[in-house]
Amino acid sequence: MKTTINEQFLDVDKERSVFKVSRSTFVRPDLLAREYEKVFDKCWLYLGHVSELSKPGDFVTRTVARRNILFTRDSKGELNAFLNVCPHRGATVCREPSGNAKNFQCFYHGWIFGNNGQLKSQAGAEHYSDACKKSDCNNLTAVPRFDVFAGFCFISFDPDIISLPDYLADAKDYLELISKQSESGMAIVSGSQEYSIRANWKLLVENSVDGYHAVTTHASYFDYIKNTNGGLNPEPLAGCSLDLGNGHAVLEYSAPWGRPIAQWIPLFGEEGKREMDELYARLVELHGEELAERMARKNRNLLIYPNLVINDIMAVTVRTFYPEAPDYMLINGWALAPREETERARKYRLYNFLEFLGPGGFATPDDVEALEACQKGFQNYQLAQWNDISKGMHKEQPAYDDEQQMRVFWTRWNEQMRVSDEAED
Repeated sequence: MKTTINEQFLDVDKERSVFKVSRSTFVRPDLLAREYEKVFDKCWLYLGHVSELSKPGDFVTRTVARRNILFTRDSKGELNAFLNVCPHRGATVCREPSGNAKNFQCFYHGWIFGNNGQLKSQAGAEHYSDACKKSDCNNLTAVPRFDVFAGFCFISFDPDIISLPDYLADAKDYLELISKQSESGMAIVSGSQEYSIRANWKLLVENSVDGYHAVTTHASYFDYIKNTNGGLNPEPLAGCSLDLGNGHAVLEYSAPWGRPIAQWIPLFGEEGKREMDELYARLVELHGEELAERMARKNRNLLIYPNLVINDIMAVTVRTFYPEAPDYMLINGWALAPREETERARKYRLYNFLEFLGPGGFATPDDVEALEACQKGFQNYQLAQWNDISKGMHKEQPAYDDEQQMRVFWTRWNEQMRVSDEAED
């Protein structure tokens, strides 16, 4: 039977519209191991984008939930995800971050594997029995589940997990909306951002979809663009928060900054305006006025539970993060852009990517300081026990700067963390 762990992580009173989270969840070392077991090992996790493997033989190596993964497009053009470990004695097989290869050779004993994971050669093969040489156990081990949706590739370490489309629930619509911004497809721009924060990973989940903190925490950025000639439109920050099911949530809102997809600001110039108008007209032709308006003029902060955030704002950022300790996480971020984007639009996009969202930009250092300040404050959790994320709970439709999206995440997290594995009576 399933037993329930009798710990109160949340304090929820729906009648009074109160939702509180125990600060112990951010500091207790024993919870981290449980999070890897109950959350990261039981969800679909982002691996990469199809555009990163554009040619047969392309590969990328990544660490996903503490596991080394080899992501390949084999010689037949099929995508694969393998555990990057030699079946012989456990050494890492591919030690390069990316490249193109027909084969991968383990440096320890020289076993060679094709880019489809099949064993091709064993040093000293004559000393192995025929049965041993033909065993599937000698091939690279595929991850239990791998699937792709709208160009985004996911893996799961749970062989019995629900299908990726079912898992994504209503978040599918937003992934498709982002993927359709370009007629020729969206692609990851070469390069990545890699950095760390001395704070709990769940703080970055909250921060990534938190419209409430923007005006205060990032006041210096808003002052900067207000004083930049032509850096803003007279567009208010306004929108809503939506529960997308299964722990996923999104903020969708209007904002005054420019978007290279098709929202012009005077800083882009008249030539830029003509380009944005042409882009918008093509979006209308392809997708209709309503969808084109959302693509071009609306911003989105999308959370795919548990730890994939896609910020479709003044640039499109794809970000994942994993905890190394209760108070330490590693973050990886990539820019996503239309394949056929003009040099001018790409320049503005990457400038925005670095200026606001990058670890050296306006927003991220502010956020890092805020999250690390919270982590320090949580040392008082035994006396000051609760975080409050009740804002907008009484509303039928919470606004973009309310806190519904955090409640969506925490509700799902709490469900996973409180139920133990099946055990015999």
